[in-house]
Amino acid sequence: MNDNKNMVCDMETGICGPADESSDNSMLEMIDFNKPQKKVDLYYVTDPMCSHCWAIEPVFNKFMELYGDYVNVNKVMGGLLEEWHDGPIDPANGIYKPADVAPHWREVGEHSRMPIDGSVMIDDPVQSSFPASRVYKIIQKQHGDALATEYLRRTREAVFVFNKNISRDEVLVAIVNALGLQGESIVEKSAGAQNLLDEDFSLAGSLGARGFPTIVLVNEENQGAKIVGSRPLETYVDGLERILEEKVGPTAAPALSDVLEKKKVIFSKEIEELYGLEKSEVQAFIKSELDEEKFDQKEALGELYITLK
Repeated sequence: MNDNKNMVCDMETGICGPADESSDNSMLEMIDFNKPQKKVDLYYVTDPMCSHCWAIEPVFNKFMELYGDYVNVNKVMGGLLEEWHDGPIDPANGIYKPADVAPHWREVGEHSRMPIDGSVMIDDPVQSSFPASRVYKIIQKQHGDALATEYLRRTREAVFVFNKNISRDEVLVAIVNALGLQGESIVEKSAGAQNLLDEDFSLAGSLGARGFPTIVLVNEENQGAKIVGSRPLETYVDGLERILEEKVGPTAAPALSDVLEKKKVIFSKEIEELYGLEKSEVQAFIKSELDEEKFDQKEALGELYITLK
């Protein structure tokens, strides 16, 4: 054997022998493992009863699908409604009692096309957003952010679309059970978890959040950019680029089948936003992307949505 030869075993062919001197195998290659992609911390101050947070789901979720590699997401509960009382809750929007919420919610739903019925606030009003928020904190602590995020999504679907009173223990138990968790145990534990919620309230205050939704991007130098309310995708991307001080590129949108597997329920507006479609194109797109045996097509308040079977 010629000891002067650079010997190498090819990983693809399994053949071992002299390296091709014209290839990179013959060179000393320097590799830097100490430069991970720069990321920023994203704090999303929100609440299970926040109608405008439900309205931004299509845009925010698109941002996460396309630019999620650049951010570490932290959802922060903000405490929208502790309880109803005799005084005004939100006089700027004419909200003094639960029934006043219904027309406001319906207006948000019609404008955003993320359906909101609102009649629950007349027939069986949600008395507080704190119980649902405390359950979120218990799931987050015991089972991680992914399941907590799925719980928050199911809770919003329940109150806005399906008129469920999410201040009732039995409603929260059913939502948690559907995640494959022990609903009764988690809801029971959540009653003593106000300290976890208070920590979120303090964090929301330190972030300067004065309303919902508020999204704050913070870089490694502790510099931040705050985005308040419903904004287009370009606003989030611009904020990210300013904080990173560099241009960012999107990843490819995931297949609809993968999104449905993860989300379980997807509304037409979300599909339109993620894939750049017109409303009239959605049904044909669904049929071209999904196996008919794996989804059901339904409608809520005139808006199409699909569910995983």
